[in-house]
Formats: sequence, structure tokens, C-alpha cells
Amino acid sequence: MTPLPKSLAEYSLEIVKEASPSKKVCLARRLGSMWRAQEISLGGLASDMPYPDQPGRPDKPELLSLRDMPRRRTGSKKGLIALVHSLAHIELNAIDMAFDLLARFGDSPLPYSFFDEALKVGLEEADHYEMINGDLEILGARYGDLPAHGGLWDAVMTTRHDLLARLAIVPLVLEARGLDVSPMMIERVKASGEDNIVKTMQQIYRDEITHVAFGAKWFKFLCRHQNRDPKTTFHSLVREHFRGLLKPPFNVRARTSAGLPEEFYIQPDQSKS
Repeated sequence: MTPLPKSLAEYSLEIVKEASPSKKVCLARRLGSMWRAQEISLGGLASDMPYPDQPGRPDKPELLSLRDMPRRRTGSKKGLIALVHSLAHIELNAIDMAFDLLARFGDSPLPYSFFDEALKVGLEEADHYEMINGDLEILGARYGDLPAHGGLWDAVMTTRHDLLARLAIVPLVLEARGLDVSPMMIERVKASGEDNIVKTMQQIYRDEITHVAFGAKWFKFLCRHQNRDPKTTFHSLVREHFRGLLKPPFNVRARTSAGLPEEFYIQPDQSKS
């Protein structure tokens, strides 16, 4: 039997490489237990551990570009299945994004609490995937039944050598955008009468606020230690690593509660939401 990796980074890489979503979740939870029992050490990847360009994935779903993705409407059961399927795909990618951070940056000279909080994010993403996948199965569907957006991993690849850029793009752009759109999606799903899905989405929304807070806290921490201005550094990194613009409407209340100041994303001519 192959011995288990002993460092947080090495074990996290095994989670990223795992193709089975259910096994990813199991591995993540096992890592959480080992971390709490102090059976895992900090440290970077071993020199003989090659890093894949893509995370492990099942044979399905078919991955498409964003422009080729079919539109979905939650007014019908098919539309609701499409929405929940897309959320399952996002949460599966979120697992890999969280553990990719721990794998790539596991040897960063940061306080222990950074890794503790980053692992908590990964474990919550695993919970999110399992919850939303369970809701999908209740609807009579399975993950992989529909095509999915294939570009979510781009944010990882473009920031793979820069922790500050990773924090700017993943929690402070992508997850913050989730805060903007989640309340509206939750209201749309409420009309379907699927209360279990609503509860899952509400839990994910609450947790995502803490994920953005994690990003904001450590982004500012790194900026202070590098003698950089957080606001100008954020905008510079977004221009360099993010394709597109930060567009309103913004959930200012949720972003502010997560410690993400308005000057990071609202221009003088943009209205609040």
C-alpha cells in the first residue's frame, strides 16, 4: 500500500489530482481529521511530485467554453436541474481551488493560522459539493448529465506562481461575485418550492462570506508585509490576471461584512446595490 503523504501540501495535491468527486470529498475530510490530530506537517511539495495542469476529473460532464453553454431558466424542472448542476460544478472546482492553494503555497512563510483557515475553506467547499450534489440527485439527475463551464480553472493557472494574485482573483473576485448573484438565485429557487435546495444555497452563501473574508484578511496581511498599498495592488493584479471587468450590481453589504472595501471594486460612477 502506498504510504500517505505527510505534509499538508503533498496531501492537498493528492486531492487535486483525484478524479472522483466523492473521493475528493473523502480525502479532504480525512486530511481535516489528520490536521486536527497533528498528524500532518507544514512544508512544500517533494521535488519528485509533478503538478498537473488540470485537476482530476470524471469522464463527464463535457466541458464547454462560456459562450457555448446553454442558457438555463429556473421556471421549469429542467431549468432548475441545470442551475443546480452548474452549482455542483462550481463547488467541485472550488474544492480543487482551495486545495491547490495549499499545495502550491504550502511552504510560504506565513503564520500557522493561514493554513488552518485555508484548510477550513477547503473542507467547507467539500461540504458544499456534497450538499448540492445530494440536491441534484433528489431532482432525479446526476453530476455529469449536463455540460459544464470549462474555464473555471483558468484563474488557478494564471495565478499559480503568486499567492497575492491568487487571493486577489479567487476569493476577492470570483467568490465575491458569488455574493453578488446568490441572493437573486435563492429568491428564484424559492419559487420552485424546493426548500432543501434553498437551505443548501443559503448555507453556501453564508460560508462564502467567510471565504471572501479569508481572502481579504490575508491579502491585506501580505500587502503590509510587502509594503504595498492593498487597493492599488488589487487593481493591478486584477488587470493582469483577470479577463473582464468588475461589473455591478455589487452586494455591498455582504462584501463589506467580509472586509472587502468598496474602493476595491466600486468606481465613482457606479451605483450601489
